[in-house]
Order: sequence, then C-alpha cells, then structure tokens
Amino acid sequence: MKIPKINSNGYGGLWIGASLLVGAVAPFVLWLIFRRVFWVLVILGGIGLLAFLILFAIEMHQDSAKVPYYERDMRDKVAYDPQTQYAVIRSSICTGEKVAGFKNKKNGHFTDVMVIRTPADEERFKKIYGLDTVKTEY
Repeated sequence: MKIPKINSNGYGGLWIGASLLVGAVAPFVLWLIFRRVFWVLVILGGIGLLAFLILFAIEMHQDSAKVPYYERDMRDKVAYDPQTQYAVIRSSICTGEKVAGFKNKKNGHFTDVMVIRTPADEERFKKIYGLDTVKTEY
C-alpha cells in the first residue's frame, strides 16, 4: 500500500479542511452556543495547519527538479505490452503536434501517453518505458 503525500491530489485539501474545522468552525459554533472561546480547539487547528505547511514545504523541496508529477506513475497508469502494442509518435501534418503513445498491432487503436514538444520529451518517454527507438507516424 502506498501512502499518499500531502501534496497529492485531494489529500492536502482534506488536511486543511479538517484543521479549519477543528480550529475555526467548531470553536465559532461553540462560542455561539456557550459564549466562551475553546482555545484548545483553536490551538489544535493551528497546529494542524502548521504541520501541513511544514510537510508540504518539505515534500515540495524533495520533489523539485525531479520527475514531473504527471510522469511519476506513468508506467503504471498506461501499461505497455510489447506483444500486442508498439511504441509510436503520432505527428500532425498540419500543426506539427506530436503525441507519444502505443498502437495496438491488431486493430490499430492508439493510446496516447504524453505530448512531445522537444527531443528531451521523446528521450524521457523512451526512458520511462525502456525503449530504444520509437517509430513516427504522420
């Protein structure tokens, strides 16, 4: 089981939401009912937000200059089976846009993986999937 990072989609929002609920909403509602401030809840909410900011900053520092977020699990998300597929870059004749992906050998179905803007993008695609060459189709 993979534990999600703070800065992954949806997880940070839950952390912030829970901290705000404990540190701001609950004390306000209790103040409306009892006309008394419950500082323990305010402090706990503040600690939760501070912990989130510290963890978020650490993770962003660790992730900087590494593999972009959209490429981290690309190999797991878009499976490549060399028995039934081959790697190909589809290049538009009109616009020159290039998209790397895999084409089914039997029915020709193309599964796009990533946009190729530079030769470095093509090299990253090859590296991610362990490819030596990629055919270009127009």
